[in-house]
Amino acid sequence: MESANDTRSIDEENTTSAANSIRLATFDQYRSLLFSIAYRMLGSVADAEDMLQETFIRWQQSGDENVRSPRAFLATIVSRLCINQLQSARVQREEYVGQWLPEPIVTDPASDPFGVIKVDESLSMAFLVLLERLTPVERAVFLLREVFEYEYVEIASILGQTEANCRQILRRARQHVSALRPRFATSAHQQNDLFERFLGAVRTGEMEGLVALLAEDVVLHSDGGGKAIAVPNIVQGSNNVARGILGGFKKLVPENLIRRLVLINGEPGLVNYLDGKPHSVLTIDLSEGKIQTIYIVTNPEKLLHVADLPDALA
Repeated sequence: MESANDTRSIDEENTTSAANSIRLATFDQYRSLLFSIAYRMLGSVADAEDMLQETFIRWQQSGDENVRSPRAFLATIVSRLCINQLQSARVQREEYVGQWLPEPIVTDPASDPFGVIKVDESLSMAFLVLLERLTPVERAVFLLREVFEYEYVEIASILGQTEANCRQILRRARQHVSALRPRFATSAHQQNDLFERFLGAVRTGEMEGLVALLAEDVVLHSDGGGKAIAVPNIVQGSNNVARGILGGFKKLVPENLIRRLVLINGEPGLVNYLDGKPHSVLTIDLSEGKIQTIYIVTNPEKLLHVADLPDALA
């Protein structure tokens, strides 16, 4: 026969279980938003996932009486965690071997392992590289306002700043970013067409045709992290970049790579596979009908979240 204490214990366990289920469902509701913030802040899938895990732990430990808006509470936690992570990552990136690029994400509709990610200009490799020029707080204010459309009063609360400070921080961030952003938007059709022509010129080794597709001040970034073949320094200028791609890379890259066209961070890209495993990722940034920047990631640690090549397609 159950005692009154046993009954109370069962009721308390049921109540706790129900509360935890509600908290998990609430967190899942905002998971996509939180990942989108964290990935743009950090440029790393692994770090973004760590921030979400820590955010969930703190969410579980918080008392209901302290949470008026779950969305605001969760955004506050993940934003502050990312700022702290960026501040500690500064030293690591200064010691990084070669060039540092954000971790690429395949954003084809059928290949999104993280749920629905907000895909727009702010997810592009070019934009994420621009964000590296901002301080952690500037990056947070800029993203929360310009990308996720938070009000100044919300941003001030999230970051523990005044509204006036947030406006000043955003003004500085806009100046840093706008000076480097392309002046003319490029349509998806233009992107696809130019990318295919670029790949055709690389495949045939047509030097003049490749140079014609590149802006005069084109820049090539290559990130191997000291763990894979990559150009250690930035390569600039259409002739230098074309020679580097047709000469240097063709000598260093295995001939038996299998190539697949995909969307990388929302833009046309290429994944190269070796023995069914991701070997490298390439994507480009355009401006005024020319290729302005080329990004190549070969660091195997940054390709862990790129799916292997299905056997049927190998």
